Parts: sequence; C-alpha cells; structure tokens
Amino acid sequence: MNIFEKLKELSKENELPKGRIEYIIAGLGNPGIQYENTRHNAGFITVDALAKKHSFTVDRHKFKSMYCDTVINGKRCLVMKPTTYMNNSGEAIEEAMSFYKIPPERLIVIYDDISLEPSKLRIRRKGSHGGHNGIKSIVALCGSENFPRIKIGVGKKPHPDYDLADWVLSKFSDSEMKLISEAADKACECIGLIVSGKIDEAMNRFNS
Repeated sequence: MNIFEKLKELSKENELPKGRIEYIIAGLGNPGIQYENTRHNAGFITVDALAKKHSFTVDRHKFKSMYCDTVINGKRCLVMKPTTYMNNSGEAIEEAMSFYKIPPERLIVIYDDISLEPSKLRIRRKGSHGGHNGIKSIVALCGSENFPRIKIGVGKKPHPDYDLADWVLSKFSDSEMKLISEAADKACECIGLIVSGKIDEAMNRFNS
C-alpha cells in the first residue's frame, strides 16, 4: 500500500458516521505543563495514547474540556480531557452528557489509582468514588455511580505519612513512565472492547 492509499484508509477510518454521539470517553487529569506526566494525569496520558492509536487530535475546546468527536471501533465517541482541574471533573462531563443525552452506562472514565502498581489496570462496570476527588465530582454532578471506569495504577505512597496531594502531583520516574505507557496502551484496547459491548472480555483480559 503506497502513502496515498494509506492516507485514504486512515481518512475513511475516521469519517464520522451519521447519527448521535454514542459514548463519552473521559480521561481525568489537570491541565497545564506543570502537571504533565504526574500521577494524577494518568487519564490524560491514556487519552493521548488513544489519540495516537486512532489517528485523531484532541484539540477543540467545548464542555470545559479539550475534546475530539471521532470514531472508535465503528462507534461515534466524544473523547474528552476536562480542563476544570481534577476536583471539578464532573462539571465538564455532566455538561457533555446533558448536551448529548448520554446515559451513565455509556460514559467511560479513565483515571489514576494509588492502590495499584504502575502498569496494572482495573476495569469496573460501576462502583463508588473510592475517595478519588475526580470521580467524587462526577458522581455528585451526574447523579450516578453506574458508569464504566478504567483505573490506571500509579503506585502507592512511599510511606503512610507522605502527603497524598504531593504524591499524586509528583512526576513519574523514567522507569515508571515506561510502565504507565504500557498500561495506557492496554487501556486503549479496553476502551475498544467496551465501546464494542465487550466489557466482560476487557475485565477478564486486563484486570489486575
């Protein structure tokens, strides 16, 4: 296949189908260069990996987010990186859900989990916020815990007295970043399975 044929295939793959947005995919994090590659930005890192895998760019601004309207496994998806800062993530997501009338079951949220080691994933069909402020905001404003989520392991605090805010805002080491990149790639596979109605397969294959 020559370069022109390849570009044509990529263009076809990303053509928007007629009809409404079917899924919202939201990676959580904090905007700004100072927060790049920090533990709390595991969701943003995953969205960037998803964009690279499916050849789209998250470069438009609406719903208090950077976003892209794209196609993943034949499903029209709104992919979001909220710009509200982590603790107010629900403001962005609720606005998009209300606009497109998306039920909680078709919202997929990707975020950091300090109870899992880097490279580990945990996929859940629904669940409580577990003390995570971003998820707490989403649950409060969207009024439901019944949304699929992909947790990216970022490692536990070095010792119990270590300040949690300092820990989640700390940057990954080079060796950790390699593991996080691998986890993000696995999470992209999970997203493809979930939008295809195969969340059980995603959980069976990737849950740590």
